[in-house]
Amino acid sequence: MSHREFKDQLYAQFARISKALASPQRLELLDLLAQGERTVEDLAREAALSVANASQHLKILRQAQLVKTRRDGLYVYCRLGDPSVYDLWRSLRTVGERQLSEIDRLVDVYMRQPHHLEPISREVLATRMALGEVVVVDVRPASEFRQGHIAQARSIPVDELESRLAELPAAREIVAYCRGPYCLFADEAVDILSAHGFAATRYIEGYPEWAAAGLPTDRNEQN
Repeated sequence: MSHREFKDQLYAQFARISKALASPQRLELLDLLAQGERTVEDLAREAALSVANASQHLKILRQAQLVKTRRDGLYVYCRLGDPSVYDLWRSLRTVGERQLSEIDRLVDVYMRQPHHLEPISREVLATRMALGEVVVVDVRPASEFRQGHIAQARSIPVDELESRLAELPAAREIVAYCRGPYCLFADEAVDILSAHGFAATRYIEGYPEWAAAGLPTDRNEQN
């Protein structure tokens, strides 16, 4: 094999990854799988895709070794192929945020909060949790909470929050978090909590970023 042939074949293999990522639907599927293992049907529902369409996108991700699957009875479960896949998605996100002004404009339009509702950072949240100053609420679906969550967090999915406000202490600040910086569940939760007189804010990131930073997490528990 010549030097040129080696280079051509090598970069062709790397290009398999970039081709698999070249779809907004597949990027959203990877973002969902960063929360934990999901069925094809669940992924399709969350991403507003037909099951057939989701299956086709997942096949492409699987062929690039970005996703792995297992069958349990009638259902096919999907998960990220390796922790480095989440690192890749996060790196792509970071490059996009730094290089594409369109992303900033979208965030400004859809996610910018009033100054008094500005989200708190990972470092501030970790410090305030250690001091016992806040109650942390995971507003993702319960199935995602069970697969992993910030240690000490309480699971109250956003669609149940209004009916479960009595479970939260009125005298302490509530910090809501969800799937990541572009997930709107936590913003919805803050709106609900604020409307009912709670002092509330959101964690600026989500469970995957917290876990990737090596901060305390739990699985299969409800506090």
